[in-house]
Amino acid sequence: MSDDVRNIILGVVAAGISAGLGWLARTTLWRRRLRRKQAFFGLPENSESLLVVNRDPATSEPAVHRFDVFALLELAGLIKECGAHPQMVTQDNVQQSFGERTEFCVGGPGSNRRMLAHMTAMLPGVRVNIDPEPGPDRAAFQIGSERYRLESGVTEYVLLARLTAGERREARPVFLFCGQRAITNQAATRYLARNHERLARKHGTGSFVLLLKVVNSQAYGPDVVELVGDVTRAAQAPLPTTEAPRSHRAS
Repeated sequence: MSDDVRNIILGVVAAGISAGLGWLARTTLWRRRLRRKQAFFGLPENSESLLVVNRDPATSEPAVHRFDVFALLELAGLIKECGAHPQMVTQDNVQQSFGERTEFCVGGPGSNRRMLAHMTAMLPGVRVNIDPEPGPDRAAFQIGSERYRLESGVTEYVLLARLTAGERREARPVFLFCGQRAITNQAATRYLARNHERLARKHGTGSFVLLLKVVNSQAYGPDVVELVGDVTRAAQAPLPTTEAPRSHRAS
Protein backbone atom coordinates (compact mmCIF):
# COMPACT_ATOMS: atom_id res chain seq x y z
CA MET A 1 0.00 0.00 0.00
CA SER A 2 1.44 3.33 -1.06
CA ASP A 3 1.80 6.23 1.33
CA ASP A 4 -0.80 8.22 -0.61
CA VAL A 5 -3.42 5.48 -0.30
CA ARG A 6 -2.60 5.02 3.38
CA ASN A 7 -2.99 8.75 4.00
CA ILE A 8 -6.34 8.79 2.22
CA ILE A 9 -7.61 5.85 4.28
CA LEU A 10 -6.41 7.43 7.50
CA GLY A 11 -8.05 10.71 6.52
CA VAL A 12 -11.37 8.98 5.83
CA VAL A 13 -11.18 7.09 9.13
CA ALA A 14 -10.35 10.29 11.02
CA ALA A 15 -13.21 12.15 9.32
CA GLY A 16 -15.59 9.31 10.21
CA ILE A 17 -14.49 9.31 13.84
CA SER A 18 -14.79 13.10 14.01
CA ALA A 19 -18.27 13.01 12.46
CA GLY A 20 -19.33 10.26 14.86
CA LEU A 21 -18.07 12.16 17.89
CA GLY A 22 -19.78 15.31 16.67
CA TRP A 23 -23.08 13.45 16.20
CA LEU A 24 -22.74 11.90 19.66
CA ALA A 25 -22.06 15.29 21.23
CA ARG A 26 -25.04 16.90 19.45
CA THR A 27 -27.31 14.02 20.41
CA THR A 28 -26.21 14.17 24.05
CA LEU A 29 -26.78 17.94 24.14
CA TRP A 30 -30.19 17.57 22.48
CA ARG A 31 -31.25 14.89 24.94
CA ARG A 32 -30.07 16.99 27.88
CA ARG A 33 -32.03 20.01 26.67
CA LEU A 34 -35.07 17.82 26.07
CA ARG A 35 -34.91 16.43 29.63
CA ARG A 36 -34.67 19.95 31.07
CA LYS A 37 -37.61 21.03 28.93
CA GLN A 38 -39.67 18.01 30.00
CA ALA A 39 -38.86 18.68 33.66
CA PHE A 40 -39.84 22.35 33.42
CA PHE A 41 -43.16 21.60 31.75
CA GLY A 42 -43.80 18.47 33.81
CA LEU A 43 -44.14 16.47 30.59
CA PRO A 44 -42.16 13.21 30.59
CA GLU A 45 -42.24 11.05 27.47
CA ASN A 46 -45.75 9.82 26.56
CA SER A 47 -47.39 11.67 29.46
CA GLU A 48 -50.84 13.24 29.24
CA SER A 49 -51.61 16.95 29.64
CA LEU A 50 -54.68 19.18 29.68
CA LEU A 51 -55.36 22.20 27.50
CA VAL A 52 -58.21 24.05 29.19
CA VAL A 53 -60.13 26.16 26.66
CA ASN A 54 -62.02 29.28 27.67
CA ARG A 55 -65.02 30.75 25.88
CA ASP A 56 -65.28 33.96 23.91
CA PRO A 57 -67.17 36.39 26.21
CA ALA A 58 -68.17 38.52 23.21
CA THR A 59 -70.64 35.90 21.96
CA SER A 60 -73.55 34.08 23.56
CA GLU A 61 -72.75 30.90 21.63
CA PRO A 62 -70.06 28.44 22.78
CA ALA A 63 -67.04 29.69 20.87
CA VAL A 64 -63.31 30.29 21.26
CA HIS A 65 -61.69 33.55 20.21
CA ARG A 66 -59.28 33.14 17.29
CA PHE A 67 -56.34 34.49 19.30
CA ASP A 68 -57.04 31.89 21.98
CA VAL A 69 -57.05 29.24 19.25
CA PHE A 70 -53.59 30.47 18.19
CA ALA A 71 -52.46 30.28 21.82
CA LEU A 72 -53.67 26.68 22.10
CA LEU A 73 -51.84 25.77 18.90
CA GLU A 74 -48.59 27.19 20.28
CA LEU A 75 -49.03 25.20 23.48
CA ALA A 76 -49.87 22.01 21.57
CA GLY A 77 -46.58 22.43 19.70
CA LEU A 78 -44.63 22.69 22.96
CA ILE A 79 -46.34 19.59 24.31
CA LYS A 80 -45.55 17.58 21.19
CA GLU A 81 -41.90 18.67 21.32
CA CYS A 82 -41.71 17.08 24.78
CA GLY A 83 -43.07 13.80 23.42
CA ALA A 84 -46.30 14.20 25.42
CA HIS A 85 -49.96 14.17 24.43
CA PRO A 86 -52.45 17.05 24.81
CA GLN A 87 -56.09 16.60 25.68
CA MET A 88 -58.31 19.61 25.01
CA VAL A 89 -61.21 20.25 27.39
CA THR A 90 -63.60 23.18 27.82
CA GLN A 91 -63.42 25.38 30.89
CA ASP A 92 -66.77 24.10 32.22
CA ASN A 93 -65.97 20.43 31.66
CA VAL A 94 -62.93 19.88 33.90
CA GLN A 95 -63.71 17.77 36.93
CA GLN A 96 -60.38 16.92 38.47
CA SER A 97 -57.86 18.44 40.84
CA PHE A 98 -54.52 19.73 39.63
CA GLY A 99 -51.19 18.00 40.10
CA GLU A 100 -52.03 14.72 38.37
CA ARG A 101 -51.39 16.00 34.86
CA THR A 102 -49.72 19.13 33.58
CA GLU A 103 -52.39 21.71 32.79
CA PHE A 104 -52.33 24.74 30.52
CA CYS A 105 -55.23 27.05 31.37
CA VAL A 106 -56.00 29.89 28.95
CA GLY A 107 -58.18 32.96 29.50
CA GLY A 108 -59.20 35.34 32.27
CA PRO A 109 -61.55 34.45 35.13
CA GLY A 110 -64.48 36.09 33.36
CA SER A 111 -64.35 33.59 30.50
CA ASN A 112 -62.76 30.58 32.20
CA ARG A 113 -64.22 29.08 35.39
CA ARG A 114 -61.17 26.88 35.79
CA MET A 115 -58.94 29.96 35.80
CA LEU A 116 -61.15 31.55 38.45
CA ALA A 117 -60.83 28.43 40.63
CA HIS A 118 -57.03 28.35 40.28
CA MET A 119 -56.63 32.04 41.07
CA THR A 120 -58.94 31.84 44.07
CA ALA A 121 -57.02 28.86 45.45
CA MET A 122 -53.43 29.82 44.63
CA LEU A 123 -53.28 33.55 43.85
CA PRO A 124 -55.17 35.35 46.64
CA GLY A 125 -53.25 38.56 45.97
CA VAL A 126 -54.68 38.96 42.45
CA ARG A 127 -58.04 40.44 41.52
CA VAL A 128 -59.34 40.88 37.98
CA ASN A 129 -62.22 43.23 37.29
CA ILE A 130 -64.67 41.13 35.26
CA ASP A 131 -67.47 43.70 35.28
CA PRO A 132 -68.68 43.95 31.64
CA GLU A 133 -69.78 47.56 32.05
CA PRO A 134 -67.49 50.19 30.46
CA GLY A 135 -65.25 52.15 32.80
CA PRO A 136 -61.60 52.97 33.52
CA ASP A 137 -61.15 49.81 35.61
CA ARG A 138 -62.76 47.36 33.21
CA ALA A 139 -60.52 44.26 32.97
CA ALA A 140 -57.99 45.92 35.31
CA PHE A 141 -55.61 43.75 37.35
CA GLN A 142 -55.00 44.41 41.01
CA ILE A 143 -51.85 42.68 42.24
CA GLY A 144 -51.08 43.45 45.84
CA SER A 145 -51.21 47.24 46.18
CA GLU A 146 -50.82 47.91 42.44
CA ARG A 147 -53.50 48.26 39.77
CA TYR A 148 -52.84 47.74 36.07
CA ARG A 149 -55.44 49.19 33.72
CA LEU A 150 -56.22 48.16 30.19
CA GLU A 151 -55.72 50.58 27.32
CA SER A 152 -57.06 48.46 24.49
CA GLY A 153 -54.65 48.00 21.61
CA VAL A 154 -52.01 50.19 23.27
CA THR A 155 -51.06 48.79 26.68
CA GLU A 156 -52.46 45.46 27.86
CA TYR A 157 -51.39 43.11 30.62
CA VAL A 158 -51.27 39.36 31.06
CA LEU A 159 -50.21 37.05 33.88
CA LEU A 160 -48.02 34.07 33.06
CA ALA A 161 -47.75 31.65 35.98
CA ARG A 162 -46.28 28.24 36.69
CA LEU A 163 -47.77 26.82 39.87
CA THR A 164 -47.38 23.51 41.67
CA ALA A 165 -49.60 21.90 44.26
CA GLY A 166 -47.96 21.13 47.61
CA GLU A 167 -44.49 19.68 48.02
CA ARG A 168 -44.87 16.42 46.10
CA ARG A 169 -41.97 16.01 43.70
CA GLU A 170 -44.13 14.07 41.26
CA ALA A 171 -46.87 16.73 41.19
CA ARG A 172 -47.40 18.21 37.76
CA PRO A 173 -47.54 22.01 37.32
CA VAL A 174 -50.38 24.16 36.08
CA PHE A 175 -49.56 27.00 33.69
CA LEU A 176 -51.88 30.00 33.69
CA PHE A 177 -52.25 32.48 30.82
CA CYS A 178 -54.57 35.14 32.23
CA GLY A 179 -54.81 38.18 29.98
CA GLN A 180 -56.95 41.29 29.74
CA ARG A 181 -57.75 40.43 26.10
CA ALA A 182 -57.49 37.26 24.00
CA ILE A 183 -54.49 38.60 22.08
CA THR A 184 -52.57 38.91 25.35
CA ASN A 185 -53.16 35.21 26.07
CA GLN A 186 -51.45 34.40 22.78
CA ALA A 187 -48.66 36.84 23.63
CA ALA A 188 -48.05 35.00 26.92
CA THR A 189 -47.91 31.57 25.26
CA ARG A 190 -45.48 32.91 22.67
CA TYR A 191 -43.36 34.47 25.42
CA LEU A 192 -43.24 31.10 27.20
CA ALA A 193 -42.29 29.27 24.01
CA ARG A 194 -39.44 31.70 23.36
CA ASN A 195 -38.14 32.00 26.92
CA HIS A 196 -38.78 28.64 28.62
CA GLU A 197 -35.06 27.81 28.80
CA ARG A 198 -34.25 31.08 30.56
CA LEU A 199 -37.23 30.67 32.88
CA ALA A 200 -36.14 27.12 33.72
CA ARG A 201 -32.63 28.30 34.57
CA LYS A 202 -34.00 31.03 36.84
CA HIS A 203 -36.93 29.27 38.51
CA GLY A 204 -36.14 25.59 38.08
CA THR A 205 -39.29 23.54 38.62
CA GLY A 206 -40.71 25.92 41.25
CA SER A 207 -43.65 28.30 41.12
CA PHE A 208 -43.53 31.78 39.62
CA VAL A 209 -45.96 34.49 38.54
CA LEU A 210 -44.85 37.01 35.92
CA LEU A 211 -46.64 40.15 34.83
CA LEU A 212 -46.17 40.89 31.12
CA LYS A 213 -47.12 44.00 29.16
CA VAL A 214 -48.21 43.70 25.54
CA VAL A 215 -47.26 46.88 23.69
CA ASN A 216 -49.26 48.32 20.79
CA SER A 217 -51.03 45.11 19.81
CA GLN A 218 -53.11 47.02 17.25
CA ALA A 219 -49.92 47.43 15.22
CA TYR A 220 -47.66 44.55 16.33
CA GLY A 221 -50.13 41.88 17.38
CA PRO A 222 -48.84 39.55 20.15
CA ASP A 223 -45.16 39.97 19.29
CA VAL A 224 -43.98 42.95 21.39
CA VAL A 225 -44.02 41.83 25.02
CA GLU A 226 -42.22 43.39 27.96
CA LEU A 227 -41.62 41.81 31.34
CA VAL A 228 -43.06 44.16 33.96
CA GLY A 229 -41.78 42.03 36.81
CA ASP A 230 -41.89 38.91 38.92
CA VAL A 231 -45.00 39.35 41.09
CA THR A 232 -44.96 35.92 42.73
CA ARG A 233 -44.75 37.19 46.29
CA ALA A 234 -47.52 39.77 45.92
CA ALA A 235 -49.76 37.37 43.97
CA GLN A 236 -49.52 34.63 46.60
CA ALA A 237 -50.03 36.92 49.61
CA PRO A 238 -53.47 38.17 50.73
CA LEU A 239 -54.60 41.46 49.23
CA PRO A 240 -53.91 44.51 51.41
CA THR A 241 -57.05 46.15 52.76
CA THR A 242 -55.77 49.41 54.24
CA GLU A 243 -55.09 51.55 51.19
CA ALA A 244 -56.33 52.09 47.65
CA PRO A 245 -54.19 50.43 44.98
CA ARG A 246 -51.86 52.56 42.87
CA SER A 247 -52.81 52.63 39.19
CA HIS A 248 -50.51 52.07 36.22
CA ARG A 249 -51.37 53.48 32.80
CA ALA A 250 -49.51 53.73 29.55
CA SER A 251 -46.62 56.15 29.72
